[in-house]
Amino acid sequence: MERQLRQMVRLVDDLLDVSRINTGKFAIKMGRVELKAVVNDALEVVRSYIELHGHELAIDLPDRPVFLHGDATRLAQILSNLLNNAAKYTNRGGRVSLSAHVEDRTLVLDVADTGIGIAPDMLDSVFEMFVQVDSTLERTNAGLGVGLSLARKLVELHGGSIAAHSEGLGRGSRFTVRLPIVVEPELPAKPTPAAFISTETYRILLADDNVDFVNSIGALLTAMGHSVVITHNGPDALAAAARFCPDYAFLDIGLPQMSGYDLARGIRKLSCGAMTTMIAVTGWGQEKDRQLAFEAGFDHHMVKPVRFEQIEEILGNRSIIKKLRT
Repeated sequence: MERQLRQMVRLVDDLLDVSRINTGKFAIKMGRVELKAVVNDALEVVRSYIELHGHELAIDLPDRPVFLHGDATRLAQILSNLLNNAAKYTNRGGRVSLSAHVEDRTLVLDVADTGIGIAPDMLDSVFEMFVQVDSTLERTNAGLGVGLSLARKLVELHGGSIAAHSEGLGRGSRFTVRLPIVVEPELPAKPTPAAFISTETYRILLADDNVDFVNSIGALLTAMGHSVVITHNGPDALAAAARFCPDYAFLDIGLPQMSGYDLARGIRKLSCGAMTTMIAVTGWGQEKDRQLAFEAGFDHHMVKPVRFEQIEEILGNRSIIKKLRT
């Protein structure tokens, strides 16, 4: 039931995005974006779906940083839609891969699978609204044919192109995205992140039941010299806060056993809790969600998918975080 609900929410979001694009009411926030951050955000969305189907996931990215000029959230949405599509149309235990390389001033991204493939006469129409490559899929696996259409529209908004390739039914498929890259990353299109990066080290508590995500963030923070404690449920996080007295606490709202709101209230009651800067990490970003977070004692509200540069910015502005509560 939970998985079906997530699929329904994703479908509704995609439909709304397509509608906004078609009516000219869709805005993208362009900035300097690093490829690996985009890929990590996309994997955060689709990894559980791929694992649920028992697929092997292979990632092959350039060793050197590749920078794009685009909307980080929408770029991740392109990849997550393509990866989700690959997993959906591949029989259990298949292989899904994401690879990237640079050709001149263009980033070439390939999402491939060992799935059911695409008939030659369908290659030109798979990006049209409500087109499915195989109407024989079980209803629980089939979508409405919206994800690929949205992916193409988002790619085109970024000045890129997308194409479908397949050797035929039963032979798998490959989707190739081409996007312009930033040739001189040392000249960013927005204020350099270095202006926000903290030169101090802090005690940081991370509480999230997404083990891969929180461990990755923890490893990066530890590498920067911070002292990090990681927990995966509310009670453990509260006990750690009492013992650890963190300078910062990044708390998932949907924690098991105790909500992030209750956890924040509990931390504020600790002897050292008044000095902790608490950040709510959640998938909900409406004004009422922000207000709920602030009423629970949070200092800041962060909407998933979270980029590491957002965390760096908060760490670099500790002195003004208290002013963000409105």
